[in-house]
Amino acid sequence: MDLTQGTIEEKTYRAKKVMLWFGIISLIMSFAGWTSAFIVSSTRPDWLSDFQLPNAFLVSTILILLSSATFFMAKQMLKKGNRQATTILLLVTLGLGIAFVVNQFAGFRQIIEAGYNFTGPTSNITMSYVYIIAVMHIIHVIVGLICLIVVIYNHFKQKYSASKMLGFELAATFWHFVDFLWVYLFLFLYFFK
Repeated sequence: MDLTQGTIEEKTYRAKKVMLWFGIISLIMSFAGWTSAFIVSSTRPDWLSDFQLPNAFLVSTILILLSSATFFMAKQMLKKGNRQATTILLLVTLGLGIAFVVNQFAGFRQIIEAGYNFTGPTSNITMSYVYIIAVMHIIHVIVGLICLIVVIYNHFKQKYSASKMLGFELAATFWHFVDFLWVYLFLFLYFFK
């Protein structure tokens, strides 16, 4: 298929999707670099091999998976023309996303209570990596939340329909990406010590 063919609207649609995927690929490369550095650093003599991830990170994982499901269902409801169900599911997704961020900070508090800070005399290289990886992910979730708020606003303005949902689809794709990225990061940090 020739990407230069079609109406201006079709070209714009394809271009925006391609730009989003370029951004996602660059994020994958960034997180691959951080997790690779984590693996390389694990050979250090001061590396903690017996650390436990905070329970709040497990709760966060459940919340983020639920938010992916509700965003998916919101898209299905929009395709069916059910605006009220779409609205409810988008708001639930937003609430779950905010709860994810709150739980991440609760996880940081649990790490600090265990005696590990990001910097200073009570810091540890292992926990510093956990902080960096989690904080970088939180930043991207916050970007996803901003996108979700824009989608909710545009939904209230009735800018989306079953045949016109580019912004909705782009936000959903990014949201699902950051959700599954967290699942990968959680499993990585849980199993690789």
